Amino acid sequence: MDINSLDPARAFCDTCQIYLSAVYETLLTLGDDNKTLVPKLATAWSANADQTEFTFDLSPNAVFADGSPVTSADVAWSLQRLKNIKGDPSFLMDSVASIDTPSAKKVVISTKEPNSEFLGILAASYAGILNKRLAEANGASAGEDAATVDTADNWFFANSAGSGPYTLSSYRADDELRFAANPNYWGTKPAMPEVIIKQTADAVAQAQMLESGAADVAMQIDPDTAASYSNAEIVISAVPSFNFLYLALSPAAKANTTPLTKPIRQAIAAAIDYSAMIDFTVGGKGKFQPAPIPNGFPGTMDLPEPKEDIAKAKALLAEAGVPDGFTIEAHYPAVNAYGVDISLMMQKVQQDLARIGVTLNLTPTTFAVWREEVSGDGIPLTAVYYAPDYFGSAQYVQYFAMIEGQPWGKRAGAGAVDGVANPKEAELLKEAMSSSGEKNEAAFRAIALEMIEDKVIIPLVSPDLVLAARKGVEGVRYSACCNLALDKLRRE
Repeated sequence: MDINSLDPARAFCDTCQIYLSAVYETLLTLGDDNKTLVPKLATAWSANADQTEFTFDLSPNAVFADGSPVTSADVAWSLQRLKNIKGDPSFLMDSVASIDTPSAKKVVISTKEPNSEFLGILAASYAGILNKRLAEANGASAGEDAATVDTADNWFFANSAGSGPYTLSSYRADDELRFAANPNYWGTKPAMPEVIIKQTADAVAQAQMLESGAADVAMQIDPDTAASYSNAEIVISAVPSFNFLYLALSPAAKANTTPLTKPIRQAIAAAIDYSAMIDFTVGGKGKFQPAPIPNGFPGTMDLPEPKEDIAKAKALLAEAGVPDGFTIEAHYPAVNAYGVDISLMMQKVQQDLARIGVTLNLTPTTFAVWREEVSGDGIPLTAVYYAPDYFGSAQYVQYFAMIEGQPWGKRAGAGAVDGVANPKEAELLKEAMSSSGEKNEAAFRAIALEMIEDKVIIPLVSPDLVLAARKGVEGVRYSACCNLALDKLRRE
């Protein structure tokens, strides 16, 4: 588990998505096709012509787990809190200008500028709606000073305040997360009265738990382990995913001994054997991903695939004044993500970079330590992973582009280190957010090409997702907003 918080305004991880989508409902959610928006708390919605005003009618039947009704005041407060907490997912609400509540069951949200993806953003699990009265009673705040005065984070590790099919039963860090069916759930009751997520070290251990019956579903089985199964009681399928693993370079990191200028970043990218990386990490069961926007999302059609070019890499290092290479520190979370062991992946990166004289000092660490480092002094080179929050390319631009103030732009030094900020991306994003159809696709493709050129975020592999479950367990499917929809799980 990669949990950093169980507070919807602070949580930001893959396990967090599973948790939040089961406990906190959003206005809209994604359908089974992972693209179509379907009702959740909102039964109807509309947008004005220039995509700056969005109106929602709330379900008259929606109630929180304590039985109190879900109102427009809860919606407005929750989304304002998400924005003002200034947590990792807060960027989703950056464009919000105002939230009005003309009645207890109607919400009108206005954005500062056109936002063609705002409806999709509201399907992100981090936009879950909280019980305002209960959360405020336990230290939560939605005011402009919420980032400093809100004290509810610890409360959320032991309690929940949502309207979803499940409630939080208990959480033990680095061990397990327990859900209990919500007795007051206003929608279709979940089939399973309890769900337990167990932290399990690796794919082999997960496979053993499936074999023994200690687990019903495994989320991080790798293709090699899956191929070794011969148990008729285990059902395995592999599906394309929008998930990916990537390298990130930080020119602003204090530990840099050699400036990570664009030629050096380009050299590092050119030194990687991408085909061998896919074979090594997922046994060939994955795909190239040119840009830090998943294959199949707007703007990714026919992008140039990444290519290994050792001669080019060496020439770029010579151009940068380090023909004999240099040493760089690499800290990363030592976890298994989408069937990929990040520590093994980084050993492959280390071998590839050694061919051009770049020595990579590998330091695996915990997620908690990694988060402190990447948000503090920075990490010269790191590796991590990303899953979509909704179907839409803007979330990747807002997170990965070299735009001042955005998460990776800030970490890389956009605005603080020469040659890092890319003003074109900010302008193209405005164009994308105010357009639709071919214009929208073209704008996102232009951004994708700029992000490829930045060579700050370097995607390594988009693994196929292996879904493994015991025979008789139904409802195991990949969800682009939630990873795994717990309320769909059932037994024959």
